[in-house]
This record gives sequence, C-alpha cells and structure tokens, in this order.
Amino acid sequence: MDGPESPESGDDWIALTDQELPATDALAWSVLPGCGAEVLFSGTVRDHADGRTGVTELEYEAYQEAGVARLAAIAAEARRRWDDLGRIALLHRVGRLQVGECSVIVVVSAPHRGVAFEAARWCIDTVKSTVPIWKRETWEGGVGWGTDASDIATISEEGRVPS
Repeated sequence: MDGPESPESGDDWIALTDQELPATDALAWSVLPGCGAEVLFSGTVRDHADGRTGVTELEYEAYQEAGVARLAAIAAEARRRWDDLGRIALLHRVGRLQVGECSVIVVVSAPHRGVAFEAARWCIDTVKSTVPIWKRETWEGGVGWGTDASDIATISEEGRVPS
C-alpha cells in the first residue's frame, strides 16, 4: 500500500493506505500563497449504520490499482471543473478501523472559499460513487457488507465523472 506521505512535487496527493490518515499534514500541505481557502473533509467511522446499531468496526477493501487511478481521475476532473484550484488531497484508508478513526480525507485549496467548498464536496461525493472501495461492518447483530453500497459509477472517456 502507498504510504500517506505528501508528494515531493505536484499539487495532487492521492493514496489508498492501511496507515493512519494525516489530516493535519494534508491541510498544511494544501496551503499555497495564491490560495486563501483550504477545505478539509474528514470522514470517520461511526457507531451505527442504517438498521445496524452498535457498530464497533469497519473493514475497508479496495481494488488498489483501479482505486488510485479513479482518485487521480477525480482530481483531474475537479481541476477541469474549477480551473483555479490549488492543491487536492484524496486519501482513503483500507483495513480494519475502529469507531472514531478517520477513513477518508479530502482537502482542496483555492483562491476563494466558495470554490474550495464546492470542489471539496464534489470530490467526496465522487469518491463515494466511483472508487472501488467496499466496507464490511461489524455490529452487535453480526458482520456484513455496508447497507449503503451502490453500483460503482464510471468515469466517461472524456474523464468526466457523473454529477
């Protein structure tokens, strides 16, 4: 698995990792002189899911090569949609996570907050719908795949991801 270290060059930080996600480092990395807004979204494991109380852990599995390629395509599409973005970090954890642990981070920097918020929201929504990552939940009633699973959307030949 790729480690969660920031890239030595470039403005996109993409990773699927079994290591703890570095939210503070990702936010600090996103700061650029021309960007006055940095938005950080952090998704954490919660203690319930639809119809399942007492969730104690999630286990994420990913198709590594396709997942990294999809994350990179999402960053590229975000830059096409908002041409003045600064830096983008799309980091997702795999493996077993306990309640309260961070499973996904999206960071976007831009000159202004409106664009940063829009792009960050679009990025997390698109990660959830297009990246081949699956979660298995452990709760007080058993173990099973997440109830919010859906078909994975595709990215078109033009690099566009569904809105």
